[in-house]
Amino acid sequence: MVWATYSLLTRRVAPFPTAAVGLFGVVSGALALACHALFEPPTALGARDLVLIAFVGLGPLGAAFFLWDAALKHGDPRSVGVLSYLTPLGSTLLLMLTTGRSPSSVTWLGGALIVGAALIGWRSDEAAARS
Repeated sequence: MVWATYSLLTRRVAPFPTAAVGLFGVVSGALALACHALFEPPTALGARDLVLIAFVGLGPLGAAFFLWDAALKHGDPRSVGVLSYLTPLGSTLLLMLTTGRSPSSVTWLGGALIVGAALIGWRSDEAAARS
């Protein structure tokens, strides 16, 4: 709900630099750690764990938030939303590539459904833009 609200309202608030998304990530990470400390049993994190968390936050996760914000501010939000359908397919294909597994029939069916939904959404966006 929070991410959908952010995505819908990002063009309606006063302009702010996309780099501010990094601060949003730091604040949400601190809030997540506070919630963990308050509501969950303690977990011991080693130095390697902290390095991996930082790598994911600064790398793929941080880049995804940064690029999403930039795309919403400078692109067509409907097209960005349609393209986001391809994210699960891309992550599944990357996972299969890195683990050496072959796609199953369910993977092929899911991929076809995702691509089909993206194409239908894209065509709907084009038709809405023309009218």
